[in-house]
Amino acid sequence: MRRSLQRLRLVLLAAVLIAGWAGPGAGADGPLPSYESFTVESAALNETRRINVYTPPGYGGAGAARYPVLYMPDGGLQEDFPHVTATVDSAIRAGEMRPLIVVGIENTERRRDVTGPTEVEEDRKIAPRVGGSAAFRRFIQDELMPQVRLRYRVTEETAIIGESLAGLFIVETFFLQPELFDTYIALSPSLWWNGEKLVRKAGERLRARPDLSKTLYLSSASDDIGPSAARLAEALRTHAPAGLRWQYKPRPDLRHDNIYRSASPQVLRELFPPPG
Repeated sequence: MRRSLQRLRLVLLAAVLIAGWAGPGAGADGPLPSYESFTVESAALNETRRINVYTPPGYGGAGAARYPVLYMPDGGLQEDFPHVTATVDSAIRAGEMRPLIVVGIENTERRRDVTGPTEVEEDRKIAPRVGGSAAFRRFIQDELMPQVRLRYRVTEETAIIGESLAGLFIVETFFLQPELFDTYIALSPSLWWNGEKLVRKAGERLRARPDLSKTLYLSSASDDIGPSAARLAEALRTHAPAGLRWQYKPRPDLRHDNIYRSASPQVLRELFPPPG
């Protein structure tokens, strides 16, 4: 049994490393919609972070409308920002999705930012530094979100989307700091991290928040975290508070390296339908 678990961990680590070498979501599926960028001098991370922002059609007009914000790790121009904003822009223009703003956080040390602490030695081999998710959350909450509210016409509604290790960060944030976002979208999150501690603690954390009222969308591809995600879904079925809107959708037809591009168009349309 131990040997089988070790083999599985090595396979999953290899998948993460390959995805990192390829660059998360490198390249766009279509023309990149108009966007603008700014930088944040982060005290939480002790570095400068580049932020890419998409605003919906009509934003630059004379109106005073305000919009919800979809945040995304892996939000660089060579990462997932192009295909996510292309999806959002085309869906809004087709009347299939309500308008929103997309804020992409460009990576510097991805595996540092989106992983929490781990007691598993093999986990630490994926990067020179890991376990920085708490600092990354502080950056988002205390430095990035105030800048977005200052610069753009936004509502109080927020969401976050990500895949793989970024999906791990999203699930971790949902459990540890659920007030940060209203909607959490985790596609094939790397739930194996730290011996599946997020999965093992899920029931306890859900029971501790009986008033939790958020939206959580969880999915898994055919070749990675399906069993872990199924165990998390079982914890949700058993312990989710009545106010939590959650959905788990296995995607055995997809792989770890294509689930983001393949699944996100449908998921975003489903979670952010047009008014009325």
